[in-house]
Parts: sequence; structure tokens; C-alpha cells
Amino acid sequence: MDVSESMDKKSPMVQPTKLPCPPIPASVRTMQGEHGLLDLWKAIKPLATIASAMNTGAHPDDEHSAMLAYLALGRGVYTTSVIATRGEGGQNEIGCEQGTALGIIRTRELEEASSLSNVTLGILSEELDDPIHDFGFSKCAEETFRKWGEEVVYERLIRKIRELRPDVVIACFENEPTTHGHHRAITLLTQRAFHEAADPQIFPEHRQTGLLPWQMKKLYLPIMDNDDYHVAVPVGEYDQIYGSSYVQLGERSRFMHKTQGMGVHYDEGPTYNYYRLDASVFPAPEKERDFFSGLPVSFADLAQSIAAKGGQELAEVLHHMHDAATDVLNAYPRFAEVAQRVHRMKALLATAQQEVRKAPLDEETKIDLMYRLGLKEAQLNRASAEALSLVVKIKPETGEWVAGQTTTVTVTAYNGGSLEVEHVQLRMRVPAGWTAKPLTPTAFPRLAYNQTVCTVFEVSIPAQTELFHPYKPPVLDVEVLYFAFETASTIRVEPESRVAVLPPYAVTLTPSDVVRNTLHTDETIPVKVTLKQYRPGSSTAKVALVVPAGWTAEPAFVDVPFSFRSETKTIAFTVHTTPQVTNGKYQISATVTGTDGVTEIAQDVQVIEYPHVGRTYFIRPATLTVQAFDLAIPKNQRIGYVSSGFDNMDKYLRAVGVNCLNLDANEIQSGDLSRYDTIVLGIRAYGFRRELIESNQRLLHYVENGGNLVVQYHKPEDKWKPHLAPYPIFIGESLIDWRVTNEQSDVRMLAPDHPMFQEPNVITQADWDGWVQERSIYNPSRWSSEYTELIATSDPGEPEFRGIFLTAHYGKGTYTYSSLAWFREIPQLVPGAFRLFVNMISQKQ
Repeated sequence: MDVSESMDKKSPMVQPTKLPCPPIPASVRTMQGEHGLLDLWKAIKPLATIASAMNTGAHPDDEHSAMLAYLALGRGVYTTSVIATRGEGGQNEIGCEQGTALGIIRTRELEEASSLSNVTLGILSEELDDPIHDFGFSKCAEETFRKWGEEVVYERLIRKIRELRPDVVIACFENEPTTHGHHRAITLLTQRAFHEAADPQIFPEHRQTGLLPWQMKKLYLPIMDNDDYHVAVPVGEYDQIYGSSYVQLGERSRFMHKTQGMGVHYDEGPTYNYYRLDASVFPAPEKERDFFSGLPVSFADLAQSIAAKGGQELAEVLHHMHDAATDVLNAYPRFAEVAQRVHRMKALLATAQQEVRKAPLDEETKIDLMYRLGLKEAQLNRASAEALSLVVKIKPETGEWVAGQTTTVTVTAYNGGSLEVEHVQLRMRVPAGWTAKPLTPTAFPRLAYNQTVCTVFEVSIPAQTELFHPYKPPVLDVEVLYFAFETASTIRVEPESRVAVLPPYAVTLTPSDVVRNTLHTDETIPVKVTLKQYRPGSSTAKVALVVPAGWTAEPAFVDVPFSFRSETKTIAFTVHTTPQVTNGKYQISATVTGTDGVTEIAQDVQVIEYPHVGRTYFIRPATLTVQAFDLAIPKNQRIGYVSSGFDNMDKYLRAVGVNCLNLDANEIQSGDLSRYDTIVLGIRAYGFRRELIESNQRLLHYVENGGNLVVQYHKPEDKWKPHLAPYPIFIGESLIDWRVTNEQSDVRMLAPDHPMFQEPNVITQADWDGWVQERSIYNPSRWSSEYTELIATSDPGEPEFRGIFLTAHYGKGTYTYSSLAWFREIPQLVPGAFRLFVNMISQKQ
């Protein structure tokens, strides 16, 4: 028997059938045996329910966590969550990752959140540079469709619907003007899909992959008006097994979205989520008991429906399935008894699958039944392993591999239950072209209580293989086949930690980006190159920089010897530019030549690791971006920066030659602030630097005595009060109304002769070009007349904002409040943003 299986082979969970049945979503998970009774309950609760529901949203953390917990954990409904993007455009409250790196973290957070609630996850964005991406706040669906490609996202949504086949779909948001454009876009497409996912003429190519048209039965939208609802979901109900209400269970999953600062502690008590029926395939009453009113929910409901169609013998088996599922739940929490009844239900399910094939039913009904029974088989397999306390672990020699390597992976299966497991087989599944050769036996006649069986596999990775992709399934998993109560079961288990194929050498160029000030043409660019060897053993790597035409790097190359895996070395290069560098963007990259003489473009491996999501990797070309532009910086300035931890602009200011020092709490509370020409408060600083509120009067005295205080944007909830400014500033309360999302919006300088636009850099209209993602966020809605309004801009068709950039004299000094998106522009080396920011921190009375 060949125990090396290709990953493109189908799982043996579903009995072969000639019906064109859609593929069953794989039930792959870790089996670590960590949560005992709760994991057992989560595994058996779905066995009595044949209904399914889907929640559609745009970003990680859009999901209706309390409602999902109620359906999946409380009702046992097969519950899926389909999210469009990876959240790349969000904010990061736990680190400095932005863009794609943030999307990788938010994806892992979403995966962990979904797992906590027993929710099957689908994400429409597939690649690191996918067209379906979070490009920042959007005020309308039309802009979202232009950037995503409406048909691209629609095809993927239809594909997920046909793959997961929900009875009920619930959109995360209403389509109304105060809602984020991404949210509106997904709701619009969900409404459209309700009517077209069942049409075989819509994306007919899906049939080639086994996906068939599917008609959802009901579509719901959330509402805030409690008087205009069809379904009130009792998410405040208390579940004694979990010791929590469903709101509290939902918040446990929301706490996984740490980059977004999600998760709230709620007290117990009655709470409801309200939903309005937007579309249905049959008339519905004014008020419904729940989403599934009129739909089969249990095997008994399904049996009644099948009997009405003439499938009497099948209906009888389904009634037995209903009783068997009830018996399983009644046996809880007695593990051995649950296991026995789960396997009795497995035997009945095999009979039901046979009866479907010979029942006098139309093909569409048979396909639907086989799909539902296939899902139930996957759930029964999981329930069997939980009830038997079968713990499976995959232990690679190392989790970091390179192409062409041969390594070992140990697989163990442990029986923690009182029942003996028989005929255990351990099979490793690897991609096509790989081999997984067992070095020890893979089959074991029996596995008794408190015993472990073990198989060591020798895994060979081909010389040409894809590098790790954070959005793709693990490169290997393990199938465990076994018998209990004379009935076979199969579970698929994936590694607990990421297993990654990485480049032989990871190369990091430091800095990753640099400003080439064209006012100082004699400066060179120092570049540190850090190499980490991921291949085993000793080797020598030759590294060289690739620079723009006319530029040179010294030395031309360096041979770097390595003795062992994970050894890291750093070497220094100096890049000389041409005497005259024109304004523009340039790239410096690197090449690495290995011991085999093959030269490749160097790749950087960013290790991303946080306790709540584990370790993952972001592989990208090793590059250094050089943005060349003229930047005048006053000499002998001393800038104090108060960071909230959500931006790293102080680093960029230092990189261009600004004498920027970070201020700690002691300095703010009792230090001599007069030592600083300017003090800058980072984004949302009042909300996260507690000492600022109590020290605010010291800051105002600093301005009054001749200092220059710059305050960047704050949210209303960041403890911002209008009187924190020397003259009141009120921040707009609406999420959507008080921002300019078009980064190319026209900007009018209202006071072009103001020193802010003249010293030390003369600001022209060209300085507003090349901005990214947005112009401004959380703009002031009202402000005192003492402020000078510096600019006006708006999104197309909307009134101008004049409070985005405000400055005023206060005593002998200057106070400036700006909600321009500096935190996005400066890290992207936008020339005009740098020039204007330097002007802002250089203001004097």
C-alpha cells in the first residue's frame, strides 16, 4: 500500500457515487486533546442538525460573532463565514505590520476566531496581491467594484455558495449610505447571488470542478430598528455547558482580532440580534421563530420531506438517524457511551447513503441529500475521534524546509480513552511530486488506553517546488484510519504549527526604504545585508547588490560562509549614486549564488509571530526602495515624539536627518519640555498614553511659552475632548462622513502664503500628488475661529472639508491639529507628505 498520497486526491470521507455530488469541504484540524468535554460537545452537537447558514462580510471582524456562536455552538447548525478581503487596509494595535503583512496576521486571527466558534471559513481573496483587497475606507460600492473587479469578486462568491450550499444566508451589513463601501459591495453581491447562484448559465465553468447550481432558501439583512424585524436571535441565552451566553462566546472569538482591538466583556442577560427577511423562495410569516422556519432542521424534518416525495424506505432510515443523533447527545458526557452511539450512527449513515442511490427521487434531491450526508459523515468522524480521545500529533524534525531537502516527520496517535481502537493506519499526504516514505510501520493492529503508536516518515521535497504561501493549506497533513465497534473512521489532521518551504537563504536589506535628498548629492547610501541560512549543513553564499544604471555598490560581491542551519550573518555595502539624481523612485535588490552555482533573486523572509496566532511567514523580494526628492531640514532642531505605538513616523523622521527623540511618561509628566523646539503627538496618542490627559496643561503651557505642538488625528473614543486643544476642536462622530477617502482628491491651499507652505520647503500643488489610500480620517466637524484653515478637499460630489489642517498661535507658540493621513504617507515615502510634515514641525512664532 502506497502511504504517500498526493494532496490533490479526494478525501475518502464520502462513499463513491455516480451522482455529480459537490465535493465535501475537508474536515482537517489539529487533534491535540486540550479541551476534553467542551471539544466533545462541539463535535457531537451538529450531529442532530441538517440545516446550514452562511454569513457574508468584507473584512476580518465583520462577522456577526454572537449570532454565529448561537447557530454553530448553540444550535449545531453547519455554519459558514465568507469574508471578501484579508483586512490589509486596517490598523494594527499590536505591532507595526501594515499592508500585506497585516493582512496575513488578520487572516490568522480570523481563522482562529472561526475555529473557536465551530465555523467553517471561506475567504474570497486568494493571493498576496489579490484584486480583492482592503484598500482602505470606501464611501460607495461603485468605487469598491472598480478596484476589486465586480465580476471577479462575484464569481468567487458564487463559487463559495455552490461549494458550501447554505440554506440561509445572512449579510453582515445593510446596503445603506452610512455604511463602508466594501460592506455595501458584499451585501449587494449577496443579494444578487441569492437569485443567480441557482442559475446554471451563471459561471457554467463551475460544473467542471464538481460545483453545481445551488438555491439558497432565505436571505436576511441585519437591522437596528427592533420594530422592523422578522427574526430576533436570542444571543443572550445562557449555555450551561459553555458557562457563557452566546454573546460572551462570540466575544471570545472577537478577542482574537487583536490587531483591531476587538472584544468586549459583556454581562449575562437577555440580548437579541435582529434581522429582516430580504428574500425568500417561499412566503414567510410576518414574524418567524428563527432563520429556519419552514425549512428542515433535523433528520426527522428531512424524513418527512422525503416521505412526501415518495422515498418511504429512505425516510424510515432518516428517522432512525434522528433517534441515533438524539442518543448520542443524551450519552454526553460519558465518552465511551458517546463513542459507541456515534459509531452506531455511522453505520446508519452508510445505510442512508445506499438508500439515497436507489430511492425514487429526482437527481437534484439526491445530490442535496448526498451532500448533507457527506457533511454528517465528516462530523461523525470528528465526533468519533473526540469521544475516543484519540490524540494525533505531527512532529517535523524542523518546520522550516528548503527545496531539494530530505527530512523526517514523526506522526503519533495516542489513545486517551477507555476503549481499544483497532486497525490503526497512519498515512501522510504530501503534494504531487513529493514523497513521504515510511521508515517505520504505518499499520497497528490495536491501540489500547494510554498507549501511543508512532510512524516516522522520510519526506523528500523536489528541487523545484513552490515556496510557502500564507493563504494556502499546509503542504502536508495526515490521514488516520481506524476501527471501533467494527466501524471504520477516518480523520485528517494538520500540523499544529506552520510547516514552511523557505528559500535556502533569507536576505534582508536594511533599511528597507530610504530618502535620497537631492539637496545633498554627495551622500552615499549605506546598506546592511543580513543573510539567514535555512538549508541544513555548511555552505557558501555569494551575495551582490543590483543597483540602478550608473550607480555602483562596494564591494561588488561578498562570499558568506555558513556552518549550520539558522546561522545569521550581516555584511555591509555602500551604494554610490550618480552625481545628479533626479526626483523619482529607485530600487536596490540583491542576488544570491549558492554552492551549486545557481544565482537567484534574493528573497526576504519576514517571520510573523504572535501568541494568539502562532508563527507564519511573509516571503517577498529583498528590495530597498530609494525615493529621491529635495527636502530642506532646519539645522539644530530638537523634536520630541510621543508615540501611541500605532505608527513609526519617528523612525522615518530620524532616517531623513531630523533630530527626533521619543518622549517617555516621565519626560512628559515632569521633564523640561522647553528643551524641544517641537513636540509631536502620534496618532490616537491621548487614547493610549495615559499620562497625556493629566499632563495636557503642561503641553499647553509649553506652547504658550513658545513651543510648537503638533497633534495628529484622534478618534472620538480616544479620550479626546475639545478642551484638550488650546481652542476647542470637535471631532466628527460619524465613521463615514468625516473623512476623505480619495487619495487623489483635489486639494486647495486656503492660505498659500502661510509659513506652513513656505518654510523651509515651498509647497506646490505637485506635493499633493502620489498620496496613498486616503487623504484624511476622523476630521474635525467644528473648531474655534482662532484657527487658520490651511487646506480644503473632499471626495467627489461632497462638500469640502476645511478643518483637516488647522493651526493657531497660542501665547508665544504654535498649535497644529492635522487629520491628514501622515501615518500612511510617510512610511510610503510620499515626497509631498515629507516636505509638508517637516514644515509642520519647523513652525515658529
